[in-house]
Parts: sequence; C-alpha cells; structure tokens
Amino acid sequence: MLAILKRHAVPLSLALAALVGVGAAFGTARPFRPATSADGLPAFASEDQFRAFFHQRRAAIEAQILRRAGASDEPLSAMIMPPAMEVASTDAAADAAGDSITNVQEAGVDEGGIVKAAGDYLVVLRRGRLFTLSIADGLRAVDSIDVPPPGTPAPKSSWDGAWYDEMLVVGDRVVVIGYSYETQGTEILRFRLSPDGALSFEDASRLRASDYYSAENYASRLIGDELVLYNVRYLWEVEDPMAILPALTDETPGRARSTRVLAQPRDVFIDPDARPSDMDFNALHSVTRCDLTAPRLDCEATAILGPASRTFYVSPEAIYVWTTARAGNPAPNHRPSATVYRMPLDGGRPQAVRASGAPLDQFSFREDRRRGRLDVVVQSDDGGDAMWDRDTREGTTALLSLPLDRFGDGSGAARPDDYRPLEGLPADSWQRQNRFVGDHLLYAVDRPSPDGDEARRAGMLMAMRVDDGQARMFDLAAPVSRIEALGPDALIVVSGERAMTLTAVELDGARPELGARYAVPGAGESEGRSHGFFFRPDARGADAGLLGLPIQHYPAPGRPAQWAGSVDMLFLRRDPGSLVALGALSTAAGSRDDFCRVSCVDWYGASRPIFLRGRVFALMGYELVEGREEGGRIREIGRLDFTPRRSAAARLAPAA
Repeated sequence: MLAILKRHAVPLSLALAALVGVGAAFGTARPFRPATSADGLPAFASEDQFRAFFHQRRAAIEAQILRRAGASDEPLSAMIMPPAMEVASTDAAADAAGDSITNVQEAGVDEGGIVKAAGDYLVVLRRGRLFTLSIADGLRAVDSIDVPPPGTPAPKSSWDGAWYDEMLVVGDRVVVIGYSYETQGTEILRFRLSPDGALSFEDASRLRASDYYSAENYASRLIGDELVLYNVRYLWEVEDPMAILPALTDETPGRARSTRVLAQPRDVFIDPDARPSDMDFNALHSVTRCDLTAPRLDCEATAILGPASRTFYVSPEAIYVWTTARAGNPAPNHRPSATVYRMPLDGGRPQAVRASGAPLDQFSFREDRRRGRLDVVVQSDDGGDAMWDRDTREGTTALLSLPLDRFGDGSGAARPDDYRPLEGLPADSWQRQNRFVGDHLLYAVDRPSPDGDEARRAGMLMAMRVDDGQARMFDLAAPVSRIEALGPDALIVVSGERAMTLTAVELDGARPELGARYAVPGAGESEGRSHGFFFRPDARGADAGLLGLPIQHYPAPGRPAQWAGSVDMLFLRRDPGSLVALGALSTAAGSRDDFCRVSCVDWYGASRPIFLRGRVFALMGYELVEGREEGGRIREIGRLDFTPRRSAAARLAPAA
C-alpha cells in the first residue's frame, strides 16, 4: 500500500483519512439540507454544514483514488479529473463608433486581450512587459514596464514565475491578468497611464484560484468599469475547506500583506439534490466582480459548488456556467446529465436548470434578451474550456432553446420540445466550429473526403435560421477553421492542405447563400484565437467594410514541410457581393533576443489587425505597421519596431 501511495503521490494523511474515516463520516453525518430559496439555488446553511460536506466529499475522492490506484498505473491527475467539458473562444464585430479594437463575442462586454486603445496610445502586453505606443503623430514607442511588481525576484528560467496573458484598460488604468502556478492564484496588477504615455505600477492582488487558462476562451471581461473574472477551484487541491473559498490578497510591495475572503460558506450555492457522496461535485466555480476605479481594488464574489467540467459564457447581464457530470446524448428522452448555472452580474442569487449534452465552446451560447431565452448548441460528448479540452468534438448535435424563466432552484429541467436535433451533421466529425450571427446559427464539421482519401478531410457547413429551423447545408472542399460575423452576414475561413479560402455567407436573403470568396494559396491562419480577426463596417452599411486576418506562409515547393515563419496581415474590403483583396502588411523584423525572462510564450498570439479612427494598423510581434488604402491597395506609411533592447533581468531584483 505504501508503494502505491508513493507512486501516485497521494498524501499519507489524506490516504489514512480516506481509509479510516469514510465509513464513519457517512455513517454519522446528518442529512445534507441546504438553505432553500424560491428565487434561485439553495446555499449552505452554516459554516459547519459547509465543512462537513467538504470533508465527506474529500474522503470519497481519496477512497476512489486508492481503489483505482491498486489496479492501475494511470497518473493520479487522470484519476481525479472528471470528464472534461468544453469552451472555446469567440469573436464579434466591435462597436464601430467607439475605440474598441478587440473582436468580442458580445457588444458591451470587452474581453482581456494583448492590445487595447487608450486615447492616442496603443497599449500592448507581450512576454511579461507592457508597452505604450503613440499614434498621435506618426508611430513612436513611449514607455515600457515589466509586469511583475517591483522587487519581484527574477525567475530561474523563462518557464518559471507567473504567466501574464490578458490586459484591459479603464480610464487611466491598465489592468493585467495572469496566473501563478507557484502561488496558485490569478494575479490582478494595476498600472497607471499618464497623459504623456508613461506607465507606472500601482498595486498587485492575487485571487485564490486553480489554473484558469483556456486554449481559446478568455478569463476576464470588462463591463463598464467593472472587471468580471471567472475561475474555478478544485476540491482535491486543498485540505482546509475554508481555503477553497474565493479570497483576495493584497500583495503590493511596501504594504502589509492582507487577505480578504470574498464569499463565506453562506454565499456558496449548490444543487438542491447534492449529496456529499456524489462524485460529481468536485469544484467551486466563482464569479468575481472588481471595481477597477477604486483606490484599492474592491471585489466581491459569488460561488457555486458543482462538477469540475465546465464551459462558460458571458452576456451583458450574467455568466452562464455549463457543467457536465457525464456524457449524455442531447435527446429529449435522455436523463439530464448537465446543470446550467446562471450567475447574475449584479450579484443576485444564482439560478440553475438541468439539461443534457454539452456545448462545444462559448460560441455555442447566445442570450436572446429580446425573446427571453438562452440558445445553446449541445453535443453528446464532453469537452470543456480547461486548457486543451476543446479537442473533444464528437457526437450528435441539437439546439437547445431554453426560456430564461425556466432557471430556478436547480430542480427544473429542459423539456423535450426545447431541443431541436440538427439533422444531417455527421456524428463522427472532429473539427467543429459554431457561431450565432444575427438570427442564424452556423455550424461547421469535417467529413470524409469524397475521393475516399483518408489523409484528407472535406468540410460541411449548416446555416440555420434559429426561429423557424429552416436550414441549408453546404459541402466544402476542406474543414472550416473560423466563423466570424461580417455585420449581418458571416465569414468562414476554410483551411485546406495548401491554401486557405475566405468565403462570405449571405444571411439577409430568403435563404442563406455562399457569396464572394477569396483564396490565399500556400498560406494558412497564423492565429487561432478569435481576437486575431477584426471587421470594421464603414459608412456604406453594416455589411460593407474592411477586415483583417494574420496569415502565415507555407514554405516554397521543395522546402521542408513546415511553416516558413513569415507573418503577413491580410486585408480585404467587403462590399455587397464581393471580397476584394487589398494586399498585406508584412513583418520585417527577424528573430532577435528580446531578453524575455517571464511569461515568454505568446499563448494568446502576437498578431492583431487594428482599425482605429479611420486608420489601419497591423501589430505583428514587436512591430506596429500602419497602412493606408490607396488605389485599391493597402500601402505601408509607417513602421515601428519596439523590441526591448535591454534585459528584463536587469530591472527585476536578483533572486534571493
């Protein structure tokens, strides 16, 4: 037994507690009855009840691990992780009237990104540093600052330390969101941006959390002046039940370190049918809201205890967290295996409803406030937005249209007639994309090549009007890698073996039609995340304007079959009935040492098209290039290389 425990790294104290205490805990525990409420989920009635539930839940987890460890060489992490669920990332046309340069899913809900506009400056987050670039009179690098707080010891290697991935701007404040595996917390760092573009550190806070990172979704949102963060904490990672509660620690250098718990046990909500022995309840999902304008960061949180697998989506009014206990066919007669939580952003009581299946990603959701319902595309397998879990993409598919008044204390469930099977889509497809555009749902899958070549896959696109279910299927030469909104229409990017094709999908007619297309031979997308694309409508109408997308070229024939490494920002003009190529702005900087010492992988990408106040820019790594449309072509008129010239290690305190 000791050899088994050592091999799987199970703490001996926990193992003994599991072996000795499981029967006693379940034999003597009082029945679990959370405090009920007619308007939403029940909450834990007391701290004692919360502690008892936690310890019994932990004991059941440990007992299961020990039972499985005796007959398996599977890693411990695989044993304790439940089936994953799935989330991805999405993009939508930004508000053309403002200075939003981020391709977001919902109007009015900004998403943490790598570049933001602030007056006459672009603020860029890259590889552990912030940069301010002036665009007022030409292009000029103004200032840069290391993201780690002053006095932070230099990490031993570029893989150590925290990872800084997302950035938001509120007034004269720049907010950076990152994650530290050393402290197991989400870092929230605030900087001041002066009128002359100078950056200065303001404060640092750490939010207790497990790894929030998703391969495609974003953890932070900004609604008005309020930061909205979703995070999760797994029960198996802590031994003290109070240590799982959301808490904010002030870690500003020069201040006394202090921690404030943001949600007490009575603020933790749970399924009314939950039992401590239920193996599905393994994670605490939290929504934290912070006033970014407060002199000291002021936050509050709401938490729910449920299954660890999750997909989350943020509307202007609520965060929806879809949790799945087990795979389930989204058929009307199937037993619900999922719980959908609705967590209002005004701090109101969370609500829930039971459902079947699992969404593909956050683009599978649309809160239709006009009709008072939540539309979700569900499939019969599970994925999840944790790290790479979105790679699970198989199973039958249905559209769930769920009235918002169906959400309540979690005892209700979606009805059979709430599901609409999506016929004609192959169940064994792996590459899937989905997106709501206006009143239509677009869903794309891969399928076997018509010529029977198993090494190649073809594609299929379904465009369906949500209200009446009228759909049209399109066969494609290759799978779809991206679906975007082009005003009232859509754009699909089809990535083939040696070329990519951009095709407009016209949705405003009697039925959907494939419209103009533009092929780029010998190239593919260089950015997978939604923020890599942007469409700016112009004065001619919502369906006309400029679009930009970073591409990467394949090597020339005869060269090794690998990416050539050069990145271009491709620009096209979309007119009704046409896609006109304007050319590209290209990177000129070669590979050089940027002296990076922390957060040295561009997990969120490094290239963005930027349309700002009638001007056109391409951010590509450490280069900002400005272009101008002249004579039907995009022409370079300015270039700035802001590669750091000195080591970040020189500005970080030496390691102790």
